Amino acid sequence: MRPYYLFDFDGTLVDSMPTFVRSMLRILDENGVPYDDELIKTITPLGLNGTADYYLNTLGLQMTKEQLVTMMSQYMLDAYFYTIPAKPHVVSVLKELKRQGTSLNVLTASPHITLDACLKRLGLWELFDNIWSCDDFHTTKADPLIYAMAAERLHAKVEEVLFLDDNLHADTVAKSAGMPVCGVYDDSSADFIEEIKAVTDYYITDFEELLRLP
Repeated sequence: MRPYYLFDFDGTLVDSMPTFVRSMLRILDENGVPYDDELIKTITPLGLNGTADYYLNTLGLQMTKEQLVTMMSQYMLDAYFYTIPAKPHVVSVLKELKRQGTSLNVLTASPHITLDACLKRLGLWELFDNIWSCDDFHTTKADPLIYAMAAERLHAKVEEVLFLDDNLHADTVAKSAGMPVCGVYDDSSADFIEEIKAVTDYYITDFEELLRLP
């Protein structure tokens, strides 16, 4: 049994990526801003603030950052508050890991306004020792330092913490920071399964497989 787990949220614990994708693309479509097929892979690890910076500085969206983040939040709030489900077997597996005495933690690009409400509604909140948004570290999952900082807050070595994420870029950066990594299947990253497997230590398509990892 591993002593520490560090879970991504969107696309790993909850089936929220369709909501995120629709919301983020809707903003660009409404403003006539073109984007390529790689956009979602690029912005998924960035969170709302990081995505806003990317939209403004790279894609040239014309509005203030405050306006943009507010719009993103409004488009996503209802789904997180009322409808987004946990992915299959997440609840039962997390309860079993908790029963075994494992330290369960969240590190996500999502802001607390959506993250906290969703975890509480799904009955997952109390299972975690720490629930961190990237905002709590003032950086993103594209920064290798965030994984070292998370381990430090756990009073653990980086190599003692298993990081789980469905996103290729986040998995790659966490691995470069020295953390063992488990890739997680999500429909949004289905095109990158082989790439994720190539950079991670493990890969699961169903959460129950987590209980069988060495």
